[in-house]
Amino acid sequence: MKLDILIIRAGFIVLLALVGFLLNPLAEVRSLGEMDVLTRRVISAALGAMIAVCVVGLEMRVRRASLKTLIGAAIGSILGIVGAFLIGVLISIQKVEAVPAEMQTFLTISLAFFMGYIGLVVGAAKGEYIDLSALGGIFSDKNAVKRDYKILDTSVIIDGRIADVAETGFLGGTLIIPQFILTELQQVADSADSSKRQRGRRGLDMLQRLRNNSSLDIQIIETDFPAVKEVDLKLIELGKQLEAVIITNDFNLNKVSQLRDVNVLNVNELANALKPVVLPGEAMRVFILKEGKEYNQGVAYLDDGTMVVVDNARRLIGKTADVAVTSVLQTTAGKMIFGRLWEEKDESYESTNGNNNNNHNNIHDSRTPAFRKTATRELRQTSIIEEME
Repeated sequence: MKLDILIIRAGFIVLLALVGFLLNPLAEVRSLGEMDVLTRRVISAALGAMIAVCVVGLEMRVRRASLKTLIGAAIGSILGIVGAFLIGVLISIQKVEAVPAEMQTFLTISLAFFMGYIGLVVGAAKGEYIDLSALGGIFSDKNAVKRDYKILDTSVIIDGRIADVAETGFLGGTLIIPQFILTELQQVADSADSSKRQRGRRGLDMLQRLRNNSSLDIQIIETDFPAVKEVDLKLIELGKQLEAVIITNDFNLNKVSQLRDVNVLNVNELANALKPVVLPGEAMRVFILKEGKEYNQGVAYLDDGTMVVVDNARRLIGKTADVAVTSVLQTTAGKMIFGRLWEEKDESYESTNGNNNNNHNNIHDSRTPAFRKTATRELRQTSIIEEME
């Protein structure tokens, strides 16, 4: 399909250049001086090719415009030309003594171009407000492909993980970077605080990394909302106007956007969803890093930052231990894994089997030591979650 379009465009340029060479519209132009016919034909062909290139460039830009934008631009240009014609009529009926004929011609042509241009630009800018359903389906765009816009927030740009996701090919559509986001990044990069300045420069580096990715469609738009002061609220208004999705890792912006019926993609939620699934009973080898909140607990961390709380592991701080997973809890702060040392799991299993063989009534006795031990562990887990939240 792309090859066919390139062939058509090249043929159009060659055809217009050939028409200029054969018709030779510059044959009677005296300002070119004394030139032979062949030279004038070559110049005419070059002029025709230049006009064809401009037309192809305009066609490429128009193809990316939405149907509403095209309708708005057409209506605006028509109204502008009609207005220029009416003003031109008023100018033409003036007496020659008041307005010379040459001036009347110049003003009429200038007004036609000026009013047509103003109508085209204003109509294209306001075309998104046209309700096509009010036209009775005449200009229905039901079969048109809906543009997939994604607006990047300042926090997600500075975070940098969005660049890694984009390089894997999982991020599609058009990435929108508003000018007010760039302004905020520049202000952070120029901050007197060294930590803020470093974060701002990291954000600018991430933007450059995204721009260098040839597989991404990135657009920087100048749309702003002067009446809105906060950047987060500007993002929400822009998302509603473009029917776009906001990509962020700001928890508050996530909640406010959902209340305003604007879709949000949270990078932190994506990271939590991609963390490896751990089931109770599985074994893992972790490095006990520090002491836990409760008595005799040890705390370890997985490579993705997931916290692992291990019972009776305080004595193993600074060492590697095999752990059996007892439970996995999902909180707003992320995923937490609770476990105990693997040798304790084996001892508990043997003890449980021995108790079952000696007295099966202990299984249903809520006052057994095994039950109290399990209840105490669940109570400790609940207290840790409450402290984190």
